[in-house]
Amino acid sequence: MSSQPFAQGRGGAGRHSPPDLRPEDIPSTPVSLRRVGKLFAPYRTRLSGLLALIFLSAGLGVISPFLLRGIINTAYPHHDTTLLTELVGGMIALSVITSVIGVAQTWISNQVGQRVMHDLRAAVYAHLQRMSLAFFTHTRTGEVQSRIANDIGGIDSVVTSTATSIVQNVTTVVATIVAMFLLDWRLAAFSLVLLPFFVWLTRRVGEERRRIQSVRQGRLADMSTLVEESLSVSGILLGKTMGRSPELVGRFSDESGELADLEVRSRMAGRWRMASVQMSFAIMPALVYWFAGENIAAGGQAISIGTVVAFTTLQTRLLFPIQSLLSVGLEVQTSLALFGRIFEYLDLPVDIVERPGARALGRVRGDVRLQDVWFRYAPDSPWTLREIEAEIPAGTRTALVGETGSGKTTLAYLVARLYEPERGRVSIDGVDIRDVTLGSLAGTVGMVSQETYLFHASIRENLRFACPEASDGEIEDAARAAQIHELISSLPDGYDTPVGERGYRFSGGEKQRMAIARTVLRNPPVLILDEATSALDNETERAVQEALDALSRGRTTIAIAHRLSTIRDADQILVLDGGQIVERGTHDRLLELGGRYAALLSGADVGLGEQPSEQRSPAALA
Repeated sequence: MSSQPFAQGRGGAGRHSPPDLRPEDIPSTPVSLRRVGKLFAPYRTRLSGLLALIFLSAGLGVISPFLLRGIINTAYPHHDTTLLTELVGGMIALSVITSVIGVAQTWISNQVGQRVMHDLRAAVYAHLQRMSLAFFTHTRTGEVQSRIANDIGGIDSVVTSTATSIVQNVTTVVATIVAMFLLDWRLAAFSLVLLPFFVWLTRRVGEERRRIQSVRQGRLADMSTLVEESLSVSGILLGKTMGRSPELVGRFSDESGELADLEVRSRMAGRWRMASVQMSFAIMPALVYWFAGENIAAGGQAISIGTVVAFTTLQTRLLFPIQSLLSVGLEVQTSLALFGRIFEYLDLPVDIVERPGARALGRVRGDVRLQDVWFRYAPDSPWTLREIEAEIPAGTRTALVGETGSGKTTLAYLVARLYEPERGRVSIDGVDIRDVTLGSLAGTVGMVSQETYLFHASIRENLRFACPEASDGEIEDAARAAQIHELISSLPDGYDTPVGERGYRFSGGEKQRMAIARTVLRNPPVLILDEATSALDNETERAVQEALDALSRGRTTIAIAHRLSTIRDADQILVLDGGQIVERGTHDRLLELGGRYAALLSGADVGLGEQPSEQRSPAALA
């Protein structure tokens, strides 16, 4: 995957030169038809009914040629109009019945197929929701979207019609071959002699298309990532202010050109081979007429005209299902690449799971303790946190300070179990957080991050996301606590005002206050404030800080901040350096020590002093 900004395309592949197929582009997850078949297991009853209809349709379908032989060999020569009427009526009735059965087959197969599609989408989404934060910090959003939309969408025809088509065509082929041998074994053997070669040829073409499909889906993921990043509000702002819009257009054009080339390659893969197969199928009826004529001329056992006509009718009925089966084989080979990418996500290990027998946290006091905690982001990477020992009593306020990269946010994320320590233990009220349910932990630990995220929905919907059962009055009370109610009320649509993509219709400070209101509404016993007031101007910060102070009373609060005003009144301050706690104590005590905290406070390293105030933009929503 590309690591360049805005998902820059791979290497020097030009617009009109298709990219080379690379081994890393082929999904590593092995895909078996048995595993694919298990997706249909919950729908056995419907599939059984579908199979019954398919067998019935196949059986009825081979009757018409025998009726045709009777018309030519008996009704016509003997001028038997009664028999002719009965045989023709039977042919018409068979056509009507098979048409009705075909509609029923289509309805059932689409119903089952779409349920399988739904199951796959839901399973992938649910599995991704269980993945830890580490997965998403290493995976492009566009890649995730492509797996759910493009890959699962790409198997639509396979799961809705292909499986049914395979069974239907196989049944038709078997029934037709039996009928052909009943008509004349010599013509049947002559017609089927090339069939094994056609099957082998189709498998070769299918393997080639599967390889191309793997790369095609990778390119779709690249394009999805490019669109998601460059056409977001942040991406547009960055592109325009950096003057890179023409280059982004060029990158998209290159990605689209490569995708178009791959589409052509996929559709043309083995086309000449398949054309020869189709040509052979078209020629076979003529060869049957020749073979039958030569047999009659040589004085062999006579083959009646009715038998020849009925046989070629059956042959036509046989050739189309065989041709369809060969094409379906190509689709299955191609779809295996998509199933491989889907199963690759479903097989990703979940590193943060709820242990069997996990219990819900009840009445939480909020005593947080970290005991000999060690953490790193990868097994071969340096330790991000080492030998962390900290006690945060219930109802107290603890501030985390240190240089950028010292591990402050990581430590807070461990308390929320967004990551898990490699060694040591994190507990709340003496209970290891690995032994509690994830739902109760999420209800215990609330977080306001420095990177505020708002959905593209109304203000009310964004706030209610924290507490779906909250009343309008409770939402307004939370907004008042975060000092944002008056601004919202002044808007024409009030709480029903859309916030825009990622909340870009509001200033950074306004978005931050909405995030604080959302946490207030959730009312958690343990609060994590990760630079929660970093986007506020001085005046607004003081107001929000008062609200946060009020909210913090009686709650355990862990605050990560650079500003002195947010930490000087903390009950304890933990100073991190190089992933270790090097100092701890109150503001006055640490100043007396004259150590690392005092150096940080002086602004020599990270600037704990007051930062320049943000120029708050008007809401601009009227």
